[in-house]
Amino acid sequence: MTLERTPGPRHPVGAVDHALQLLLLLRDSPDLRVTEAARRLGVAASTAHRILSTLEHRGFVTQDRITRAYRVGPELIELGFSSTRAIDLREVSEPHLARLTAQLGETVNLLVLQGASVRFVAGFEADQRVRTHVLTGTLLPAYATSGGKLLLAELPKETLRELYPRGLRRFTPRTRTFTQLLDELAVILMRGYAVNQEESVSGLSAVAVPLRDRGGATIAAVAMSAPSPRLPARRVREMVIALRGCAAGIRSDLTR
Repeated sequence: MTLERTPGPRHPVGAVDHALQLLLLLRDSPDLRVTEAARRLGVAASTAHRILSTLEHRGFVTQDRITRAYRVGPELIELGFSSTRAIDLREVSEPHLARLTAQLGETVNLLVLQGASVRFVAGFEADQRVRTHVLTGTLLPAYATSGGKLLLAELPKETLRELYPRGLRRFTPRTRTFTQLLDELAVILMRGYAVNQEESVSGLSAVAVPLRDRGGATIAAVAMSAPSPRLPARRVREMVIALRGCAAGIRSDLTR
């Protein structure tokens, strides 16, 4: 890959230029380690690490806590730099979401992270008299939804503190405090799914799993919601399995 395609400016800002080059590398490389970034930029590893840390701080990249490699972050995905976004996520997802709704008999939604909120980008409503509703186009606080919590779990604690400097607004008695949220996000990251038990609306519960791109970066959440009596704890595992099957189907179509 050739990073410089056109003549550069007369007075380039070195740090900005390096940061942009790293974003271009991440666009085409699923994982990028500090040593590789330093080699490609021709800078010291400490310099590459500072740039990547700054990009992570702003949500443009995320770091895998096990491999220490960097990947495309939620802000970069939102700006459309991810190759996956070249395909209409909603268009690809809808057939899979529709099948899952029919399978479960419950409402299903696809959500993406936008700052401190999540946007519902696609969904299908259950064909039942008592049901939860599709919220396509709606923005809700991420911490009060299953999909939002799942997506927040990928972010560093410092970023989370910046997103919610004044704490968390309570919607129900079960809405998490910031400290409770941090504890729960660690559990979500470990087990790979999130649950919302009447934290945004009393009487409504939900479960969400990640939708990942070919590099393993989480780009969205697939969630199902239902009146709480229809989603007791004993059914969560069943929902997770079905949601993961749906997410796998979407991912397969996105990466063809």
